[in-house]
Amino acid sequence: MASTRGSKSLPLQVAAVCYRRRGSGIEFLLVNTNGGSKWTFPKGSTDPRLSHSQAAEREAAEEAGAIGTIEPRHFHLYIHSKGVFWQPGGVQEFVVKAFLMEVHQMRKPDEANRKPTWVSPAEAKRRLAKGREVKYSHELEAVIDRAMERIQFHSELWGAYPGARNARVVAAAKDPIAEVVWP
Repeated sequence: MASTRGSKSLPLQVAAVCYRRRGSGIEFLLVNTNGGSKWTFPKGSTDPRLSHSQAAEREAAEEAGAIGTIEPRHFHLYIHSKGVFWQPGGVQEFVVKAFLMEVHQMRKPDEANRKPTWVSPAEAKRRLAKGREVKYSHELEAVIDRAMERIQFHSELWGAYPGARNARVVAAAKDPIAEVVWP
């Protein structure tokens, strides 16, 4: 029997959760929101001409100037909001597909107001939480946690096969935007 309650689906966005390795640590790349008062991952709308991972990769280049290797499948979904309840249009929620992207190169971003900044995982959580409602800050904290788990998994996997990891880096150096198929 059909439900009498209508289901409202949220619009979809894609995010590139950009990271780099620094010694034995990991850093995440955050950008300012359009308003400049909050920090976020490079993200934006999907494009019917691109896969979701390609759209996230495009956002990383446009907003942060980041070029690297993006995973073809999202590793996490989270809820994000834009706007404030006291302004026209109010708050709009989005479902965001998060794609992990290891950054190999930086260039000048297309959007100068974004101020791309590398931070530790703990600092990323702090900055992402600032100025947000608790439910949204918890969503973003979970993204960092899941990303760290995934990065650790890949480090262990590639550590077991160091030749494979090195071959991948050489291939990426030739063409930093080459699409990579993960095992």
